[in-house]
Formats: sequence, C-alpha cells, structure tokens
Amino acid sequence: MKLTNIQIKKILYATDLSETAVHAFSYAVSLANMYGAGITILHVLAEFPGEEFILNMISTDTWKEIKERHYSDARDKLIGKKKYRIALKEVLQAFSEEVNADTRDQTFVTDEILIRTGAPAEVIVETAKEQNCDLIVMGTHGHGVIADVLIGSTAKWVVRQSPIPVLVIRLPKALSGPQ
Repeated sequence: MKLTNIQIKKILYATDLSETAVHAFSYAVSLANMYGAGITILHVLAEFPGEEFILNMISTDTWKEIKERHYSDARDKLIGKKKYRIALKEVLQAFSEEVNADTRDQTFVTDEILIRTGAPAEVIVETAKEQNCDLIVMGTHGHGVIADVLIGSTAKWVVRQSPIPVLVIRLPKALSGPQ
C-alpha cells in the first residue's frame, strides 16, 4: 500500500472569537509550523436574513414604511458595522502577532485576515475553496450529552460539505470548567 504524500501549504483557521476557537488556533499554528504552511484567519459575521425572508412575513408596503422610519438608524448601524469590521481585523492581526511573538519554537505566517458576512458554515467552505486551502481548522462548542448529539451545527455542516479535510477542535475539559 502506497500512502499519499500529504502537502499542507495553506490552512484556513475559522474563528468565532470564542475560547474554543483560540484553543483551536494552537493546532493551526502547530500544523503550519510542521508543514511550513501559511495561515489565513477568517471570522464570519452572521448576516440577518435578506428581504426575501422579511417579505414572507409582512407586506411590501409595511416593509417600506419600516425601512423609511428606520433609515437613519440603519445607516448609522451600517457605518458602525464597517468600523467594527476594521477594529475586528486589527484585533485579529494583533492576536496573530502576539501568538507569533510568544511561540519562539513555532513560527508561522499569517497570509491574510478576512472578515466576511453571511452564513458562517457556507462562508467557511467557500473561502477555503477561494483561497485554495489544504485544511480547515476550527473549534466546536460541544459540552455534555445533548451537545454531543447537536455538536456545533456550523462545524458539522463544514465537515459534511468541505471538499478538503477539516480539523475540529474541542476545548479540553480542564479548560472548559464544570459540565
């Protein structure tokens, strides 16, 4: 039996900024160091359902009235979201730089930091394809029996739909506290 020579040159690290995701980053860094791979960091901002969803619930006229009443609020929030995106990207950049400085024995390169909007699982898989990644690393929030059955819906969807390998990391019990 001949084994395939595995080459990992680009890792997509998907983060929801949770403690579990931070723990998963150590795996991404370790693998990047071992294979000489670059890491692309991705955070997905969940998107509110589009107008199609809203128009299934209320009439077009009612929706138009609501939009007109809240136009300036919505504009301010959109501007705020843009600022939030920029700040979030800076936070992730600083996080990457701090980890790189603290891990003297493991070096890695952050290729890119992406902040995208949409359905997290779908955006993760699509971004991995777009970026030609060889591996996706992400955390999951499974805690206890019920969570084992419902193991992170985002992680489960990514595992099922991704054409490339996915490494899903759980937070060790020692770090996650009492169950």
